[in-house]
Amino acid sequence: MATDRIPFIQSPAEAQYQVHVKGKYRFPPGLDHNLIFYAFRKFRPQDPIYLFEHLAKEYGPIAHYRIGPEHIVFLNDPELIREVLIVQNDNFIKERTVQRSKMLLGDGMITAEADKHRVQRRIAQPAFHRRRISAYAETMVAEAVRLREQWHHGATIDVSQHMMALTLEIVSQTLFGVKLGREVHEITAAINQIMDLYHFLVVLPAAEALVNFPIPQMRRFRRARARLDAVVQRILENRLKSQEEHNDLLSMMLEGAGVANLAALTPDVASSLRDQVITIFLAGYETVANAMTWTWYLLSQNPEAEARMHAEVDAVLAGREATVEDNTQLKYTEMVMAESLRLYPPAWAMGRKALNDFELGPYFLPRGATVLMAQWIAHRDATYFTDPLRFNPERFRPDAPPRPKFTYFPFGAGPRQCIGESFAWMEGVLILATISQKWRLRLVPGHRVQPQPLITLRPKFGMKMTVHGR
Repeated sequence: MATDRIPFIQSPAEAQYQVHVKGKYRFPPGLDHNLIFYAFRKFRPQDPIYLFEHLAKEYGPIAHYRIGPEHIVFLNDPELIREVLIVQNDNFIKERTVQRSKMLLGDGMITAEADKHRVQRRIAQPAFHRRRISAYAETMVAEAVRLREQWHHGATIDVSQHMMALTLEIVSQTLFGVKLGREVHEITAAINQIMDLYHFLVVLPAAEALVNFPIPQMRRFRRARARLDAVVQRILENRLKSQEEHNDLLSMMLEGAGVANLAALTPDVASSLRDQVITIFLAGYETVANAMTWTWYLLSQNPEAEARMHAEVDAVLAGREATVEDNTQLKYTEMVMAESLRLYPPAWAMGRKALNDFELGPYFLPRGATVLMAQWIAHRDATYFTDPLRFNPERFRPDAPPRPKFTYFPFGAGPRQCIGESFAWMEGVLILATISQKWRLRLVPGHRVQPQPLITLRPKFGMKMTVHGR
């Protein structure tokens, strides 16, 4: 990696834990504030991974820079990350990028703060209880079987699109009691369109105020959002018209909102429920779909690990369909998923914004400062992962030496840790086992593989693969 794309203040050895005093504040070393716009011309907002890699390489555990008047602190130290996410959690809210996603998600569980977040999480928590998640296994396997039976030997597919459709159908059936059918494609098309606009929406100043302006990108965003809203509205109305008994997350949301019939579904209540449903849809299918896509890619590039996973699947399942009881027996398959989440974490970065001045190590930082942490960087740190770019599921053996907690946190951490983590682990393992019973996937020669850091870590050009029978 070239190191001459941006001027540096000092060398890495000089930078580590030095203090720059400005007024009452003590800042970490980092980029020269007068050069930040030069830096962004080089890195571009579309390439934040490169910026974070540069900061970690040049400044080690903590670095500081500014965008205009805003102070940004980037962390790559497990203890400092723990300090922000656990110890001082009450002093932080989600940062600007996440808050801007309210344009799509509204006040759902990802973007809501304080009491509103706690209430939503408390209502949803029973849907992710261990015993209830176990009951979802049958649907997960059935949908994976349905997908694999559509494939045929020698076919070329974009596995990323197949994984999106699969995980969306699983979420809709298990958590909302709905079979989407053709609406799967309507939802994924709308979300794909919004993802294509992601960088425009993040970079545009005052995008929230301009959402109704006649800008072409905003027109596309409004159309895509309206398509999602219409699907959610149909789901809510159909449930309230139904005479069937349901005991799923959607029922819990309706009960928590005090909605027992269509008359109670006022515009304000419908808007609140819409925010919660869309948030769960996006978080519940997008992250697992990307995790599966990257896992199929890594397996195609590492045939020895793939062969070992196949051997385990064949031994445990013996030709039958997987069940919830098999989940704990597919240990190497889980290790494969864990290593994939290390190298290509769908939640690739996270950030917090300080409500008050705060101390962090030897530093004293101002209220309003943004603190950024990147799983992409932490998971690839050679300090904790030997030969970090190598795909090696053995890192996650049950008897492997322990590492500090915040060197590996694919589902976040603290009070806002992903509520669906257990759901995602079981779903991923069962999908891998079910599809790999029948097929192995190979990357199409010449297909370009490039991570695209949007809300989640997507493959920028999809993932074209050829299906081979086992």
